[in-house]
Amino acid sequence: MSVTLATTYHPRGEVDRLEKLYPALRAVYSDIIISLPPTAAPDDVARLQRLGGAQVFVNPDWSHGRYAALKTALESGSAYIHYVDMDRLIRWAETRPAEWRAAVERVQQCDCLVIGRTESAWSTHPRVMIQVEHIINRVFSDVLAQMLDFGAGSKGFSRDAASFIIANSQPGRAIGTDAEWPVLAHRGGFHVEGMLVDGLDWEIPDQHQGAPASAERQRQMAAAYDADAAHWAHRVQTTIEVIEAGLDALRRPLAVTPSLE
Repeated sequence: MSVTLATTYHPRGEVDRLEKLYPALRAVYSDIIISLPPTAAPDDVARLQRLGGAQVFVNPDWSHGRYAALKTALESGSAYIHYVDMDRLIRWAETRPAEWRAAVERVQQCDCLVIGRTESAWSTHPRVMIQVEHIINRVFSDVLAQMLDFGAGSKGFSRDAASFIIANSQPGRAIGTDAEWPVLAHRGGFHVEGMLVDGLDWEIPDQHQGAPASAERQRQMAAAYDADAAHWAHRVQTTIEVIEAGLDALRRPLAVTPSLE
């Protein structure tokens, strides 16, 4: 079987680490799609475009990034697609390579795999993220009748499931895809499964670092993050976006795709 990596990426000082990691990515994925926002630095874009075997493009609107990555991955012809935010993938593959490879193997056994965080991974995040994402998880775990962690930025799809999702969605609600994509897969009759991993721990402390952040740096930055009221406001707004997108995916009329006729 073959798995295409579909990823969105706003480089924040991690390109050196990605270049070192890239041979390992090429050994696992048959194709690599990197979707960038219009604010990506030109030098970073040029470096990524020089990566052999990767399809790299800049979106006109940042909110189109996840949709464009998944849609482009479908064009690769792979049987399965692993979507993951690139900053999370870099940390995951650096710190827990065996677990990451095991997750890619699991992707190839599922129609829709929602890859979430263990308690250990959750414990590295700021308190605001834990509290607001718990709301999202409670709402949509009830909808799908199983406990899942929707916001870890990593999901796997069979080709048929991804085709159905693209046929029944539009670009524009980037963060909302956390709930929208699994809900659509569920409505399309595809089996949705969950997997918890340690490697999707908090990645923001890695920014502009030459190596993955230590647990102590994660703790210090989580405390500072929680101390800023603007972060609480931002996370509440993000939660609203995800819930609205998921509920809309639950209610909207569905298009019929050839794979489901």
